[in-house]
Amino acid sequence: MNIANEMIGEVVLEVPEEHTHLRTRLVLRDGTELIFQEATIANIVRAYITMKTHPQRTTMHLKGKTLKDRKPGFANYQLLED
Repeated sequence: MNIANEMIGEVVLEVPEEHTHLRTRLVLRDGTELIFQEATIANIVRAYITMKTHPQRTTMHLKGKTLKDRKPGFANYQLLED
């Protein structure tokens, strides 16, 4: 699915009640809602900034992986550069 800017009716960023992490909700004009967790948006932003600022890079691929060894407080499942 290719979501063009004109397909988006609104974007809402909020921390839901009883949660500590940000959620991003895209509401398409047809009523479809896509809700992203903070970590997902953070990974997309990190990849986007890398691509926009790197002088030669033309692609970046993030792949979901379950980690056994991770830093305290980090989720088991991470989107990591492949």
